[in-house]
Amino acid sequence: MQARARRASPMTAPTPTLSDLNQVLEGTPFLKAYDFRVESTGPGECTLRVPFVDALERPGGIVSGMTLMGAADVAMWLAIMTLRGVAEHWVTSDMKTAFLKSARAEDIVCTARILKSGRRTIYGSAECTGADGALVAHHVLTYAKVDA
Repeated sequence: MQARARRASPMTAPTPTLSDLNQVLEGTPFLKAYDFRVESTGPGECTLRVPFVDALERPGGIVSGMTLMGAADVAMWLAIMTLRGVAEHWVTSDMKTAFLKSARAEDIVCTARILKSGRRTIYGSAECTGADGALVAHHVLTYAKVDA
């Protein structure tokens, strides 16, 4: 009789604090133009404040789609860190976005939540809301683990 191989569980890593996640943002050069700030976090969840930046608007004062998609992507990246720590490397492998209404010259709040976390793939969703709390965009994301 052969013994069954045990499945490895994800590494236990220290849970990053709100300050740790904001330091990740500050230490990531390509995110500087967005000025994202982590407002809250929990296991498998992250909420970002996305301040309105004139340089990132579409004509007519509309918050650009790339800003909304970028916020969802970063919020999910940080949500993964709340479960897996900051040392693992994860990248977006798929993202689908539905733009539901325009946001005009206003801050956005984006909350990402992990729906299913595997050893090499993580699935989640994110919602961007405007200043009035109305849903602006909905995103579905898949992330893949990258071996360093």
